[in-house]
Amino acid sequence: MTMTLKGAVACVTGGGRGIGEATARALANAGAHVVIGDIDEDPAQQVARDIGPNATAIRLDVADPASFTAFIDAARAIGPVDLLVNNAGIQRTGDFTTQTLEMQLREIQINLGGVITGMHLTLPDMLARNRGHIVNISSMAGKMTVPGAAVYSASKFGVASLSRAVRAEIANSRVTITTLLPAAVQTELSAGLDIRGVPKCTPEEVAREVLASCLHGQAEVTLPRWLAPIGSVEHLLPERFGEMIKRVAGARKRITADNENARKYQDRVSRS
Repeated sequence: MTMTLKGAVACVTGGGRGIGEATARALANAGAHVVIGDIDEDPAQQVARDIGPNATAIRLDVADPASFTAFIDAARAIGPVDLLVNNAGIQRTGDFTTQTLEMQLREIQINLGGVITGMHLTLPDMLARNRGHIVNISSMAGKMTVPGAAVYSASKFGVASLSRAVRAEIANSRVTITTLLPAAVQTELSAGLDIRGVPKCTPEEVAREVLASCLHGQAEVTLPRWLAPIGSVEHLLPERFGEMIKRVAGARKRITADNENARKYQDRVSRS
């Protein structure tokens, strides 16, 4: 599959910061008209102003189907949606039993529910045109469980599994779905965590993989690429042995780091 981005209508969720912002800028530079959605409208509007006439910003709560529908309708007013980047997501950290059920369900609604809604709204038209591409941002946490971020892990497992199942359903079409599975991305989400020794990538590197996927349409891409085999390791190891490795590596303390940056981020997502 090859998608020409020049003149394409590309929707990016969570486009006001981090991976979404870098992706929106890269797509616009490639000639696409980018429709940027974010629950925090001000950062999204600023990104759109920086990009110029090839960008439109709209407030978007991906957990609200009506909000997502309005977002896609606004994009369709420009032209058929050629590309959807399901990027919006949050990460709540802490022991599973100490987090509120309300926030855990909200995390699932955003991280997984938003992907379901976005695909549900855009796939029918793409299939009718037999043209289009969807990029779902998962995580290596969607291949290996992370103590202290249990619901985040579950949501990213869900994104990867959903993408794989739907790919099988539309295999006879020219519509493609790529799942990106980054390791630790240097964004606000990971700013408060101890990620020393963990493979890292930048939002710009993820954005480049989004653009590359429009040309190759590969099913799953890890960042860095050499992490691809690692996703199978946890499933092959006895669970107790895997838990021991995580304890030795201090996985729980890394993900639940209590510092100013972590508290600032957790406070913001609590209001999302």
